[in-house]
Amino acid sequence: MKIAYIYDAVYPWVKGGAEKRIYELSTRLAKRDHEVHCYGMKWWPDDRDIIMNGVHQHGICPAMPLYKNGKRSIMQATSFAGKILAAGIDCDVVDCQNFPYFSCFSAKLLCSLRRHELFITWHEVWGDYWYKYLGRKGFLGQTVESAAARLTDRNIAVSERTKRDLKGLGADAAWIVPNGIDANKIERIAASPNESDIIFVGRLVEHKNVDLLIEAIEIIKRDVPDISAKIIGDGPEAASLKRLSRQKGLEKNVEFYGFIEDYDDALALMKSSRVFASPSIREGFGMAALEANACGLPVVTVDHKMNAVSDLITKETGLICAPTCGALAEAIMKTLEKREKMRERCRILAGRYDWEKICDVAERAYESD
Repeated sequence: MKIAYIYDAVYPWVKGGAEKRIYELSTRLAKRDHEVHCYGMKWWPDDRDIIMNGVHQHGICPAMPLYKNGKRSIMQATSFAGKILAAGIDCDVVDCQNFPYFSCFSAKLLCSLRRHELFITWHEVWGDYWYKYLGRKGFLGQTVESAAARLTDRNIAVSERTKRDLKGLGADAAWIVPNGIDANKIERIAASPNESDIIFVGRLVEHKNVDLLIEAIEIIKRDVPDISAKIIGDGPEAASLKRLSRQKGLEKNVEFYGFIEDYDDALALMKSSRVFASPSIREGFGMAALEANACGLPVVTVDHKMNAVSDLITKETGLICAPTCGALAEAIMKTLEKREKMRERCRILAGRYDWEKICDVAERAYESD
C-alpha cells in the first residue's frame, strides 16, 4: 500500500502523543514494504522533502507556532489546511488526524477528487468541553467537530471511550487502533539511581490536575513525612505549581524536573519510582500511564468522563478514585502498600499494547473493504 499521514506537527521536532503515534506506525509500516508519506509543516532545515527511517517526510509549508495565548492557533490550522490541497498527495490510503479539524475537510476534498480512501484518526472528542476551552464561542468548535465526525465512514478511534464519544456525534462505527509502547526498548532501560515514591509525567496544563496531586502529597506527608514525588514536564502551569508546592511546605518532598529532552531518561526515572499518578480529567488515551505500566508501576488516576486512562486500569494494575485531593491521597497510599504484587500484572497489561501489535491492527484497518 501507499499510505499518507496528514498532521501539522512532526516527531521528533514536536514531541506529543499524536506525533509519536504517527512516527511509530509509519516507520513500522515502511519496514513492512509499504510506501509511507507524512505531510506536515517543515520543522527541519534544508530540503522540503526528506526520507527519515524509510518514511518520506514532506514539509508542505514553513513551520508556524501551534499555539497562541495557550490555545491552538486558528491561523496556523487554516493555513496548513489550505496547503494540503496543493501538496500533491497521491496515495491509496490517507490518514488525517482529527485535531485541529480544518485539515480533515481539506483531506476529504482531496480524497473525493482523487478517489482515495480517507481515514480520520480521533485522539479524543471534546463535546461540551469546547465551552470551557472557548467560552461562548464553544458552539463553533462543537459544530466543526460534529461535522468532521461525519466526513468519512472510516474513522479510527484510539480508545473505546473515544469510539463511544464519536458515536454520540453521529459518526459511523470506528475501528479501534490504540496507541502503543515499545515494550522491548522500555525493558532494556536501566532504572535511575534517583528513586521516588510517586511520579507524574506530562504537560503542566490545567486539565492535568497536577495541583490536585500536590495537595494530595500534602495530605500523605502528615503520615509519611519523607514521601517523595517527581514531576516531569513543562507547560503554562509550571510556575503556579512550583509556587503551590512551596506554599504547602513540600520543597523537600516534590522535585520538578521540567521537560526532559531524552525520553529514555524519563522512563529511567519511572523505573526507579513506585507509583505513577495521573490525576488528569481529560486524556484521549494515556500513553504515559501505559509506559509506566511497562516499567512495572501501578497507576492511580481519577474518575472522569473524559479520562480514557481509567479504561486502561484494572484492579491488578492500579486504582481509580474520585477527583479530590483526599481520595487521590488515599488511593496513592493504598497502591504504595500493594505495589510489589501489582508489578508483574502491570508489565503483562502493557505488553498487549506493543507497537508491533498495534501496527498489525492499523494494517488490517487500512486494508479492509
